[in-house]
Amino acid sequence: MLNRNLSMFIGCDKEYADSDIVIFGAPFDGTTSYRPGARFGCSAMRNESYGIETYSPYQDRDLNDVSVFDAGDIELPFGNTEKVLKMVEDRVKNYIGDKKIPVMLGGEHLVTLGAVKAAVKMYPGLCVVHFDAHTDLRDEYLGETLSHAAVIRRVWDLLGDNRIYQFGIRSGEKFEFEFAAKHTSISRYDLDKVGKLTEELKGKPVYFTLDLDVLDPSVFPGTGTPEAGGVSFMELIKAVMKLSDLNIVGADIVELSPVYDQSGVSTAVACKILRELLLIIGGKK
Repeated sequence: MLNRNLSMFIGCDKEYADSDIVIFGAPFDGTTSYRPGARFGCSAMRNESYGIETYSPYQDRDLNDVSVFDAGDIELPFGNTEKVLKMVEDRVKNYIGDKKIPVMLGGEHLVTLGAVKAAVKMYPGLCVVHFDAHTDLRDEYLGETLSHAAVIRRVWDLLGDNRIYQFGIRSGEKFEFEFAAKHTSISRYDLDKVGKLTEELKGKPVYFTLDLDVLDPSVFPGTGTPEAGGVSFMELIKAVMKLSDLNIVGADIVELSPVYDQSGVSTAVACKILRELLLIIGGKK
C-alpha cells in the first residue's frame, strides 16, 4: 500500500509520505443489475490516461504540481459483497488516518458505501454530494439490500436526513423520488443548482460521489446502465469545478464499463474528469 503502483494514472507519481491525495481502485461489479464490466474501469483509466495531458486548460493547473499517490487496486474477492465493502472501508480509514484525501475509482456504485462508512466515522458531520442518473434509493433490489441500486439508501441509513445532495437524477422508481422528497435534497435532470452548495455546506466535511452515467450516453456510452437525457461533458466539468470551495474529505468516480465503448471515448472522458477532480481537491493544499 505504501509503494507506488507500477501502472499509475498520469501525473500521480508522488511518494505516499509526500502526498495529500491517494487514488486507488475498487474493481467490483458483483451487484450490477444490467450490464457488468465496471470492474475493468479503474485499470482502463490508468492505461488510457496517457492519452491526455497533465495540464488542465480549464483550470490552468497541472497534475505535476499536485501531490497524488496512486496506490493501485484493492484485490477484492468475488461473491462476498460484505467483505468487499469492509476492505474498502478499511483502506479508506487508513488513508484518512494518515491525513490523506482518498479518491476511489470504481467499480460499481456500491463501493461508495464502504468509503462513506469509513469517512463518517472520521468526520461525524459528513455530508454527501451525489451526481448520478439514478436515485439509488431502493431499500432492496431483488431481495438484496446491498446493491448498486440501493447504495444511497444505505448511505442515508448512516447519515440520516438533510445530509445527502443529489444532482442530475432522471431515473428511479416513483417511491424513490417520494423518499428523496422527504429525506434528501434532490435536483432532477441537471446540475444547475450545484453552485448553491458553497454556502449550504461551508465548512462541513463533504464526500463527493460521481456516477459517470450522469453524462448523456451520447457522450458516455461505456457504462452499465445508460440513461438518455444526461448532461454534457462541459456541464459536468463546470459543476465539478463549482465544488472547489467545499471541504472535500473523500471522493469517488464509478460505473465506467469500458467494454461497452470500444472506441475508448468513454474512458478518455473519465480520465479528464478525474484529472479535473484531482486538481480541484489538490488546489486546497
